[in-house]
Amino acid sequence: MQIPVEVAPKSRPVKKRNRAFVDIIKDWDLYLLLVPGLLFLAIFKYTPMSGLIISFKDFNIFSGISESPWVGLKHFKRLFVNDQFLSVLSNTLIISVMKLIFLFPAPIILAILLNEVRKMAFKRVVQSVIYLPHFISWVIVGGLFINMFSVNGGIINAVIVKLGGDPIPFFMHAGYFRPLLVLSEGWREVGWGTIIYLAAIAGVDPQLYEAAKMDGANKLKQMLHVTLPGLIPTITLMFILKMGQLLEAGTEQILVMYNPVVYSVADTIGTYVYRVGIGTSDYSFSTAVGFFESVTAFLLVILGNFLCKKYLGRSIW
Repeated sequence: MQIPVEVAPKSRPVKKRNRAFVDIIKDWDLYLLLVPGLLFLAIFKYTPMSGLIISFKDFNIFSGISESPWVGLKHFKRLFVNDQFLSVLSNTLIISVMKLIFLFPAPIILAILLNEVRKMAFKRVVQSVIYLPHFISWVIVGGLFINMFSVNGGIINAVIVKLGGDPIPFFMHAGYFRPLLVLSEGWREVGWGTIIYLAAIAGVDPQLYEAAKMDGANKLKQMLHVTLPGLIPTITLMFILKMGQLLEAGTEQILVMYNPVVYSVADTIGTYVYRVGIGTSDYSFSTAVGFFESVTAFLLVILGNFLCKKYLGRSIW
């Protein structure tokens, strides 16, 4: 005799929309913490984007945005046939690539080395000393470096003179200005990046180091085969973000340090927009330049994500 088996009715799949609502109700306090950040983005990032319409008009401050005449892509055409802009774009890429090559690996190496320090007091002092410059304004940092490298009374030129050399006008010399930008940003930002990578190293499983020791790995091999692979997700994220900043090149830093003598090697997209927009009141053209920079940065982020996904097997999305 066959005993009938009761089949439980199939449960209906929970709709994604309902599941999301349930998650929000369940963790409402965590989602509430998102509100300040979302408001900041909405007010200071997305709302001003409506001003991009200026790049398609001959904007007049007396007529306003709505009454200014439409000119289509006129200012973008000016952008790509402008010899000065091509020079500015070249300077921006050169400075950004120099910073990427010399400054991107620096905090990674410093974090790995600090992780091997066993005297905690010394380690904490070094961490505090190297990341504090991050909180100093570029105006102050610029003043410090200008005084240090000054021809009259600068400590660097004083040492050069003592060694029998002639004073060098570092900030007035096109050949020295870009390296000085890299040096000053490294002094200010490398320590801050080191803290980020040290936090990532703290998340590496200690059992991996124990296993490496049992396999006979020395400190160098542990750093190469345990610490460095543990940093790959953070390195990937930071690299993609750096790709999006290639056309930024440190506008505030350059503004407080450069002068007309070094415009040929130091004028970047950000400083060019500032000079054209404020100096000549050509708001439409400067907005078009800024629009171009933003779209290119977005494409570079996508490119960086694609490269990391293809060659490292990791990506943001």
